[in-house]
Amino acid sequence: MSQTATMAGSAPDTAVGVEPRGPRPKPFFTPTKIIIYSVLVFFTLYFLFPLYVMVVTSFKTMPEIRFGNIFALPNQINFDAWIKAWTSACTGLTCEGLAPGFWNSVKITIPSTIVSIFIAAVNGYALINWRFKGSELFFAILIFGSFIPYQVFLYPLVMITREMGIFGTLQAVIIVHTIFGMPILTLLFRNYFGSLPQELFKAARVDGAGFWRIFFEIMLPMSLPIFVVALILQVTGIWNDFLFGVVFAGTKNLPMTVQLNNIVNSAQGTPEYNVNMAATVLTGLVPLIIYFVSGKLFVRGVAAGAVKG
Repeated sequence: MSQTATMAGSAPDTAVGVEPRGPRPKPFFTPTKIIIYSVLVFFTLYFLFPLYVMVVTSFKTMPEIRFGNIFALPNQINFDAWIKAWTSACTGLTCEGLAPGFWNSVKITIPSTIVSIFIAAVNGYALINWRFKGSELFFAILIFGSFIPYQVFLYPLVMITREMGIFGTLQAVIIVHTIFGMPILTLLFRNYFGSLPQELFKAARVDGAGFWRIFFEIMLPMSLPIFVVALILQVTGIWNDFLFGVVFAGTKNLPMTVQLNNIVNSAQGTPEYNVNMAATVLTGLVPLIIYFVSGKLFVRGVAAGAVKG
């Protein structure tokens, strides 16, 4: 009894005397973190620096640009260059600014993006869940076609669109962008649908759901991240395209990028660098806004199967 009491009485003393052990907290500024953050900050500034120069120059007047420092902030913010770039800058034989090209780019981008994403989603869904004889060969040919340079197809496509009677129209550009966007988008959707639980698809089949019902009611609600990935890729690629626009659109339907090129390379008078910079920023605003709005979903889509195979 006394021994038990002695042991019970000595236990708290021993516990009090022992210091708690555990991992020591790591300092925030370690050599590894300093190197990583220094590299990230360097490359961030490296990529943002041209954007800074463009924005700052677009708010300056021409005398301030000629006799000032290119890196200095404007003495007074001036929107005249932005207004001229949008409404009255010469884009060739006409001086109507970038506004007509903006609406042409919108008319090209929206239908091309919607149609190519929808067809690619159906292709990827069918290739992973509704396999048919020769599906793997079809998929291999489709992916192989995406690695062939676009320039190889230009002349045949010019002849095809001419025979169809749509060469030099917005319809021709839309069809070309839709065709060339499908291979890589089909790969993305196929890999993403392959990463989803197959039990959902099998359960729907057992319940009697068909091809389209499973696609619209099960697959699409679960596929928001990959749709955002496809949206960003298509909008960026189509909006920034120059080659297809200058070849297939015709002189009356030029997209914004072609008109930007005409503004910058215009040989009439002295180059207006502030107008050129404002036109450049205006042309790149749409993809930039989409990246900022849907950046998190883009990362989720890539991590959830966009690069799996």
